[in-house]
Amino acid sequence: MTPFSFEWQWNVEYLLFMGLLYVALGIIVVGLHVAAIKTILHVFGFMRERHFDH
Repeated sequence: MTPFSFEWQWNVEYLLFMGLLYVALGIIVVGLHVAAIKTILHVFGFMRERHFDH
């Protein structure tokens, strides 16, 4: 059952579950975008590697 079904009723439990689900999915999507952007910048040479010597 999804929020687009006719039988769906918005309860507090559903609101909390769906809210946390969308927050988790948003974090994953943002992380993937950051990784892709950093990879593209690194491939084209706009970002250089940092070497921290001890």
